[in-house]
Amino acid sequence: MTRTELVAQIQQKKSYLTVGLDTDITKIPPHLQSHPDAVFAFNKAIIDATLEYCVSYKINTAFYESQGLKGWEALEKTVNYIPSTHFKIADAKRGDIGNTSSQYAKTFFEVLPFDAVTVAPYMGEDSVRPFLEYENKWTIVLGLTSNAGSLDFQKLLLASGDKMLYEQVLEKTVSWGTPNNLMFVVGATRASDLQHIRTIIPDHFLLVPGVGFQGGSLEEVSQYGLNKDCGLLVNASRAIIFASSKENFAEEAATIAATYAAEMKQYLEA
Repeated sequence: MTRTELVAQIQQKKSYLTVGLDTDITKIPPHLQSHPDAVFAFNKAIIDATLEYCVSYKINTAFYESQGLKGWEALEKTVNYIPSTHFKIADAKRGDIGNTSSQYAKTFFEVLPFDAVTVAPYMGEDSVRPFLEYENKWTIVLGLTSNAGSLDFQKLLLASGDKMLYEQVLEKTVSWGTPNNLMFVVGATRASDLQHIRTIIPDHFLLVPGVGFQGGSLEEVSQYGLNKDCGLLVNASRAIIFASSKENFAEEAATIAATYAAEMKQYLEA
């Protein structure tokens, strides 16, 4: 999916919501537990219920890989079920030496029909370059994350004394691609950092997790993160997909997704 196509979807739906399919098999509603293909059955119902309210789905591959072959099959069925109108993100956080990254890129961009994959930039440009070489595909680089451990490294002051490590990562990484194939992960629980981050990367899309169960504010994220093309994909996972454990779980998920979308419309039209 191109940037033009993604922006068009956002403008059409007045939403920049990403639904995270972090499908923990132990949290699937009890009535589905005995289903022979429980994870996909759950995901299918969630997708059908939330399709009109979001522009993107993010699949956290860990929840599928942990189930072995059956989990990987559920992942493949899920990504193939999501229509081409929606941006498909593999939240895989890959990144390794060049020839290994080439195989990761092939997995998510050729074998599986994802539009984007999250990557860790710690090993440098040659570990990210293979992902960027795919036309009309996106590389989403970890920029500033919202977990407690992010402070261990990301906000360390460099020896120069004038910037933190995450700022150097953003400034360096931005030269590897363009706003048409490069996004950044910025956690919502530090929404005030977005204002500064936008001075470094004003034009790039940001994938923002942490709204919902992690306590991030959609209002603050939108205030500091929106740009002329929207420039945001705000992810909510558990708050939507596990809104209910009853048989009407999909309807409850749709209700929460619709609430997010309605709030986003206000910010886009402000």
